Amino acid sequence: MTHYDIHIYGKVQGVFYRANAMRIANELGVLGWVKNEEDGSVLVAAEGAKDKLEKLVQWCKQGPSYANVQQVIYSEGPVKNFKGFRIIR
Repeated sequence: MTHYDIHIYGKVQGVFYRANAMRIANELGVLGWVKNEEDGSVLVAAEGAKDKLEKLVQWCKQGPSYANVQQVIYSEGPVKNFKGFRIIR
């Protein structure tokens, strides 16, 4: 089990980024959460097998069709043992 904090920058709010990130995470079997940040970015905290997290990061670089992702920065962190994947409002 690996933990990634993924910060996504660009036009990523108001384009269904969180809902689509949750859908992709659920398809991959990744646990954690996604939320909008005050600076207009989106933050994903995700845990799972490293190969699944890498697939999530690749999706984050593209995002949903209305998004315009400029930058994705991610790093490993301590595992928090999430139960499921949710959107934080």
